[in-house]
Amino acid sequence: MRIDLHTHSSVSDGTESPADLLATAQAAGLDVVALTDHDTTAGWPIAAAARPAGLTVVPGMEMSCRWFPADSPPISVHLLAYLFDPAHPGFAAERARLRDERLERGERIVRALAEDGHPVSWERIVERSEGGVVGRPHIARALVEAGVVDSVDHAFTTLLHHHSPYYVAKVDTEVREGIALVRAAGGVPVFAHGLATKRGRVVGDAAVAAMVDAGLLGVEVDHPDHAPDERAHLRGLAADLDLIVTGSSDFHGANKATQIGACTTEPDQFEAILAAGTGSVPFRD
Repeated sequence: MRIDLHTHSSVSDGTESPADLLATAQAAGLDVVALTDHDTTAGWPIAAAARPAGLTVVPGMEMSCRWFPADSPPISVHLLAYLFDPAHPGFAAERARLRDERLERGERIVRALAEDGHPVSWERIVERSEGGVVGRPHIARALVEAGVVDSVDHAFTTLLHHHSPYYVAKVDTEVREGIALVRAAGGVPVFAHGLATKRGRVVGDAAVAAMVDAGLLGVEVDHPDHAPDERAHLRGLAADLDLIVTGSSDFHGANKATQIGACTTEPDQFEAILAAGTGSVPFRD
């Protein structure tokens, strides 16, 4: 079986609709794919209706969180949440708050860019998002279309970089609170791309152990942004902490060069996720 447990559609910051993403997954020879858009489940019913025969679709989400070290600024961390109940009141309320944070942050970034003469329009960006969760990739694509930057990657290394004067931080969920919400909703929380040092600051092993104490069940090890030594370290940590090990592409369509299925999850680890999730079930034959 080929299993990819981390993909994004146009409902958040991917470029393919949920239906097109599933068709891409099937064409790539995947047996199982998880839809994990940022802070939203809006793509779930679309994916359920559009699922090709023979493809199992795992309903999930990627949650924006923060780890707060005692002696340094907070660190951005992401949780992959699988098979949770989307109607759980506490978790639904926090997802709505995170989406509002993304909207407010995006509008502030675009307003600052426009005030400095960059030809971008918030109204146009929201319109192009087709009702999805607006994020920095939407702004990056607008900057590409306006000829301000050469590519989405160029936008993220310049105008949208963390050290850019246009960057605005979000008020994300404290990660242990996020884990508790996922578990309360019957879901399976997995720490996403936790050692991707190429993305910026990462948390240490003690933080991961604290997340396990809060209810973390898995860690994403095989990810395109993890170097071989980072994968090896995470694999050893997962063994020490008795965590489920996943692998995935973090597919974003044309927004990233990585192809769907670039990294995959072993079937026994997928079965462990299925056994732990009680809030919802996969879409399958």
